[in-house]
Amino acid sequence: MRAALLLTGDALPFQALENAVKPEDRGHNAPSSATGPQNTAADRAAPAAVSMHKGAHSGPASQYSQRPGLAPGAAHSGHGTAHHSHGADGPVYGALDLGTNNCRLLLARPSRRGFRVVDAFSRIIRLGEGVSQTGALSELAMSRTLDALKVCAGKLDRHGVNRARMVATQACRVAGDGPDFIGRVRDHTGLDLEILTPETEARLAVSGCSTLVDPAVDYVLVFDIGGGSSEIIWLDLTQAGARRGTASHRIDADAAIVAWTSLPVGVVTLAETFDGRNVTPGSFEAMVASVQAMLAPFEAAHKFRDRLQNRPVHLLGTSGTVTTIAGILLGLPRYDRNQVDGIWLRVPEIEEITARLLGQSYDQRIAEPCIGRERADLVLAGCAILEAILRLWPAERLRVADRGLREGILTTLMMEDGVWRAGRRRRRGGRNQGRSG
Repeated sequence: MRAALLLTGDALPFQALENAVKPEDRGHNAPSSATGPQNTAADRAAPAAVSMHKGAHSGPASQYSQRPGLAPGAAHSGHGTAHHSHGADGPVYGALDLGTNNCRLLLARPSRRGFRVVDAFSRIIRLGEGVSQTGALSELAMSRTLDALKVCAGKLDRHGVNRARMVATQACRVAGDGPDFIGRVRDHTGLDLEILTPETEARLAVSGCSTLVDPAVDYVLVFDIGGGSSEIIWLDLTQAGARRGTASHRIDADAAIVAWTSLPVGVVTLAETFDGRNVTPGSFEAMVASVQAMLAPFEAAHKFRDRLQNRPVHLLGTSGTVTTIAGILLGLPRYDRNQVDGIWLRVPEIEEITARLLGQSYDQRIAEPCIGRERADLVLAGCAILEAILRLWPAERLRVADRGLREGILTTLMMEDGVWRAGRRRRRGGRNQGRSG
């Protein structure tokens, strides 16, 4: 039986370190290299997880290899706790998300209001580069990814992680050699990754960002524009059991889900198909049209466009596309999660930033502080996916979530162990605050 995920409207479920990811771990604007991302000073200082020779399990990360995300001896029986010794600050939980474009790790301890981040890591690895054309992962992409995963293994070991769940998504789902690569990861790093189903990925993404849902509306569209796929999830807060507690301040995110789909398109695959470096108004419209065609059967089956007439609704986006748009709109000299996460955007503002980027050259997009070289060929593909969503389901505002799958994993693990607490907090002030419709 699933544990009901009760979340407080507008409450932040964790206390973050400054921006959660250290600049040297983010690699946000690092120059690209034909040989893959270069190790930073922090990465080089990290102890190697294990030998890179096949079959080596002598390194510290080998303790994570017996079961996906569960160290040996960490007994787990539904709602029981992992039986590990830990410091006075409580056990450390881990969530690793290996996506088509990024490798991300989040480590946290339970706190009085959700959890407190103790370390994080994010690196663009483009594991799914070329998969849409070849059907297989490239050796260069796998090498970049293994380098990033060794850093993650070192962090898991240094922080004495008690329980972790480590997952791979679309690139490993669709690549013919995806399962073989998961075995290679296990052999080279000791990390045992599981390949998520699209439905599980969608539900975890909702779990991770649902505290940003405005409980006063009737419908919420949650979307996650990834590198190789895009998850679309509709929440109906009028459903029986969707709202809990007084004044409807608490929602059960799982009970509120009424429909979802996973589109086989993301920023990497769309950019590869339509040349993300050299985007013209014509090719941008072609990208939008291709995504609209993928959305059409889902809309025909559920008719949300008709349901939304004269009903309060807002969008909730958890992806690099919406966080990048927010960072540009705010004029940030460098990306700052603390200023972006939870911000409300009006649709005309989104359209303004999209038009601005469409008028820029590839080099000009590289010069944007919140884009950089590693995202300059992907950002307009993400804007095209977002534009297709907005044309099909018009809304006045969109809330930005710099959180999602990893936070959903951590929340679920802590709930299973009975250590999750999502306390109420005052509604945070900020631009465009209030009810959307």
